[in-house]
Amino acid sequence: MSTSEIATVLAWHDALNDSDIDTLLALSSDDVEVAGPEGAGQGLTALREWASESGLTLIAGRMFVHEGVVVVEEEASWASKPDEKATVATAFRVVHDQVTSIFRHTDLESAFAATDLSEADAVS
Repeated sequence: MSTSEIATVLAWHDALNDSDIDTLLALSSDDVEVAGPEGAGQGLTALREWASESGLTLIAGRMFVHEGVVVVEEEASWASKPDEKATVATAFRVVHDQVTSIFRHTDLESAFAATDLSEADAVS
């Protein structure tokens, strides 16, 4: 387990939830990949647009990590639907303290299937 990878992902969540786009971009690689149920994009411009327009808040819960991949189970909420919350999971790839990919999944099981992580990789 890498404390650095976990710290990077937690800082990424803080920046997203605080609408601190500059910090979010600084924590991400120039060619960051962003994907989720609504579509995909690549690069800092795509990340900036997504973070600015999605109205998404992700509260980090359980975390799982193995060899640069961090899966986070999260409570998601959207500014456009203030009464609606969902439990989702996001898979992050972290290289040299920068997020290189962000793939949001509808649930933890699909994030595990996409990353080959499991409950055995839980951060205690």
